[in-house]
Amino acid sequence: MKFSEFIVRDAILVDFDVDDGKEAIIRRICEALVEADALAEDQLEDVVRAIVRREEEGTTGIGHGVAVPHTKHASLDRLVATVAISPQGVDFNALDGEKVHALFLVISPLDQPGLHLRALEYITRQLHHQGFARFLQTAKSADEVWQLLEEADQGKFAA
Repeated sequence: MKFSEFIVRDAILVDFDVDDGKEAIIRRICEALVEADALAEDQLEDVVRAIVRREEEGTTGIGHGVAVPHTKHASLDRLVATVAISPQGVDFNALDGEKVHALFLVISPLDQPGLHLRALEYITRQLHHQGFARFLQTAKSADEVWQLLEEADQGKFAA
């Protein structure tokens, strides 16, 4: 699996400054997927609710400035995801209590749990590389984020 297979390039957000709580953060990132035609507008509210419900089970703010909000949803027929970068950080109730600067939001079809797990595993594996995480959090444009994702796909950050 590679980022290029599931990250929606046109939905990447930089200078992300929504910090009115988790639901507002999740909603804005999902809206970017709608704007990029990766998520239907009539799916938006239900998908946001599903991700918020998942967050109520336990935070996806995994620490070190990163969160990976995610859900499986019956209305999707393919895996979609995007990235939001917040230079100032947002409060996402991360496990380490720190603000989150990079969010990967992942939505997958309900009937493809293996695909969902592979995407989450790929994201997590890349985030374990300090260079990847550091460069990601300092990206200034969607093009810089995309270039970094492509470099990760090419194995630049492999151990």
